[in-house]
Amino acid sequence: MGGRVLPAHRLIIMIAVIDYGAGNLRSVANAVARLGYEPVVTSNARDVREAPVVIMPGVGAAADTMFNLRKHRLVTAVRQRIVENKPFFGVCMGLQVLCSRSEEGGGCECLSIIPGQVRKLPPGLKVPHMGWNQVRQKVNHPIFNGIPDGTNFYFVHSYYVAPDDKNLVAGETEYGITFCSMLVQGNLVATQFHPEKSGEFGLKMYDNFIKSALGNK
Repeated sequence: MGGRVLPAHRLIIMIAVIDYGAGNLRSVANAVARLGYEPVVTSNARDVREAPVVIMPGVGAAADTMFNLRKHRLVTAVRQRIVENKPFFGVCMGLQVLCSRSEEGGGCECLSIIPGQVRKLPPGLKVPHMGWNQVRQKVNHPIFNGIPDGTNFYFVHSYYVAPDDKNLVAGETEYGITFCSMLVQGNLVATQFHPEKSGEFGLKMYDNFIKSALGNK
């Protein structure tokens, strides 16, 4: 009695943050918590299939990511969730691994959820591409609510995605070339940049996604 009353969604809404051995999990979980939700860092395939909202962050190499997803028996769960059009947000490697194949490390087969390739940034550029850069919005989508076109987000990457279907490209960024920095397909949103490291507009993007996924509950 007399204790602090938490918002109702903190008690019933599970925001699953996939743990497959990659770093950066805590900063994503902290961002979700700052928005008033209850993040659950998990490597449980059932959680990935059934949670109302799933975020898959990631840093590192594609081959290591695929190895760890298999190790934790998460490949089928991730594929099933996206095929069933359940809310899924991929970040950095969490975007790249959705494609068919990555050039990284001499070549690596990925999840083949989004047909396309992961390519190395062209020669002559400083890699990794690290720091703030603009994202040009290519579609009118609720994920951008309250976020101005050309907003700067924080990047750390040496490879970029080239989806076969250009209609999936929701955001583009210039760094030597113009590359896909954001992809949207149904309830799937994936970014090359790190919203959790991108200040108020990064938090706003997560908030837009979660509210849309929950039907603005």
